[in-house]
Amino acid sequence: MQALFGIIFHFIGGSASGSFYIPYKKVKGWAWESYWIIGGLFSWLIVPPLAAYLTIPNFSEIIRHTNGHILLLTYFFGVLWGIGGLTYGLGVRYLGVSLGSSIILGLCSVFGALIPSFYYDFHPVVGKDSFADLLNNPWGQVVLTGIVVCILGIIICGKAGMMKEKDVSFVQRNDGTPRTEFKIGLGLTVSIISGILSACFAFGIDAGKDMAIEANLIWKTLHPASGEFLFQNNVTYVVILWGGLTTNLCWCMLLNARNKTFGNYTDKNAPLLKNYIFSALAGTIWFLQFFFYGMGESKLGNGPSSWILHMAFIILVANMWGLALKEWKGVSRKTFRTVMAGIAVIILSILIVGYGNSLKP
Repeated sequence: MQALFGIIFHFIGGSASGSFYIPYKKVKGWAWESYWIIGGLFSWLIVPPLAAYLTIPNFSEIIRHTNGHILLLTYFFGVLWGIGGLTYGLGVRYLGVSLGSSIILGLCSVFGALIPSFYYDFHPVVGKDSFADLLNNPWGQVVLTGIVVCILGIIICGKAGMMKEKDVSFVQRNDGTPRTEFKIGLGLTVSIISGILSACFAFGIDAGKDMAIEANLIWKTLHPASGEFLFQNNVTYVVILWGGLTTNLCWCMLLNARNKTFGNYTDKNAPLLKNYIFSALAGTIWFLQFFFYGMGESKLGNGPSSWILHMAFIILVANMWGLALKEWKGVSRKTFRTVMAGIAVIILSILIVGYGNSLKP
């Protein structure tokens, strides 16, 4: 039952992440960097401490007396993850919600699931699953099989993307320019960078685990026999997202200056109120992915299972949005069947990882 609740929470979180970019499509008259940072202020600065305040009494005290090295390392991984978040936005821009999310988050799931496990082989921690644990236990072998299947799904989706580029390269506007921003070369480059660095969020959760443990102990003291604290990671998110805010704010301000788009924020020719509302909505929805990830992680544990389930659900939901937004309109039947096959394989990987986790003692 714990595993079932964990999977449900990860699905809700994955749905939030797979859907967050949709409100941005309603923003009119603003440059990418303008609506991205307005949404980011809600994602990384406003909503996280509010969520921590509502769920963890005196969360700021936990941060204040946490070892400085732990805080710095957690923040550092947040900075690296912030670069991954920046390139995620560009990957979705140039590949579309469907394909961009599949490739970025597929890579993110693999790196985020495996690298911590390798680390714990050299620095064992009680309660953490090392790669050796995965290899030497039946449940771990099933989880690894799911990861391999997920990689296969990523490859198939990537193939579909290359097929799509050939299909849409002939579709032009009346003035001869492409009808879409789809750019497979540039999109794949930023997607690979994003997929690798976005995995640093999982490392940040591990680095700041002492804060979550303390929040969990406080909860158990106040609520004996109530099980694990669902919101224990909310305090850790505050520090990680400070790092993400640092990276994104610097880059977006640089783009505002370079592209002379600072005027977006006060441009009366644009629907300012709607733009701010939709950007804020996108940022808030984005944060909800990790709010529910923390709940799922409290049920499943912070091993490969939680991370890859979260990423795979995001891929699934993002692809559903891609179909709804007709991102694959105009492609050949062969291309469409290929992307559908990739999605099906990723769904299969979800089921395999979930089953492997259910076998864990």
